[in-house]
Amino acid sequence: MTEILSQSEIDKLLRDLYSGELNENELNKQKEERKIRVHDFRRPSKFSKEHIKALRSIFENYARLETNYLTAYLRTLVQIDVLEVEALVYSDFVNSLANPVIFCIVNFSPLEGNIVFQMSPNIVFAFIDRILGGKGVAAERERDFTEIELVIIERVIVQMLNSLKEPWKDVILLRPVLERVETSAQFAQVVSPNETVALVTFNVKIAEVEGMLSICIPYITVEPIISKLSTRYWVSNKEKQGDSKFKEVIEAGVEKTKVPIDVILGKTSITVSDLLGLQIGDVLPLDKKINSELDMLVGGLRKFRCTAGIHKNRIAVKITSKVGKEDE
Repeated sequence: MTEILSQSEIDKLLRDLYSGELNENELNKQKEERKIRVHDFRRPSKFSKEHIKALRSIFENYARLETNYLTAYLRTLVQIDVLEVEALVYSDFVNSLANPVIFCIVNFSPLEGNIVFQMSPNIVFAFIDRILGGKGVAAERERDFTEIELVIIERVIVQMLNSLKEPWKDVILLRPVLERVETSAQFAQVVSPNETVALVTFNVKIAEVEGMLSICIPYITVEPIISKLSTRYWVSNKEKQGDSKFKEVIEAGVEKTKVPIDVILGKTSITVSDLLGLQIGDVLPLDKKINSELDMLVGGLRKFRCTAGIHKNRIAVKITSKVGKEDE
């Protein structure tokens, strides 16, 4: 992860630069120097590379769904791409946000715990402008959101959250619910500052406006399903689903297959000379009595025993017993 500066640190750097206390050459020199990041081995990352890779795959699918949805909803071209998926602590994420901001607390049901759905102001203003009939431009100056604007963007966010169900369906059947929307990240404490989170950052472009969208997922929220966040699990799950679907197709085809059913009324034996002398009206006595059970053949195999009778003015048979495999 790249080093994240808080808003106060950014303001201080700008003041020092304008006042002359900070030399521009020193900044350029620092850029050229090799960046070294301090790693605390006492607090290892809970998200493995495999987890991060799985999350990227999920949210790349989500980005495609949202691109299609927002393009149709706003009736203008919208492009959403995944920029980065990284593991960091929650405080680093919150400190990197500047107010005002759309900071949504989302219940990640059926999992216990919440996630954060965050949008930069310029994108939010562009969405609202487009919904209200404009061209989709950002606000000319930085300002707070009005109550009406918050109601409008909440409706859009609810639909965007519903789109999470599809890319997550191979892992868990989600029922995300928007709990509340804050305009200041400092007043929305979802987890402890030192809690490990996975941060998914998207680049959103609508018309000529670009901005960021972020989804912050605390480790404790997805811990019950963390074993499913692996490509190995998905491959195995897909194979099972494929076998199941193939079986369903075969079963559906077999169920619709027509098979012949024959009922043997009886048998008898005659000589060839009697066969040649048969005339219309001749009677042949069979080996079955009137009330005897008859054999029912399914596809040429004896499967049932039945008795003959009449049902709704038609000759019919009533199954009385099933023939065992040894009697077929």
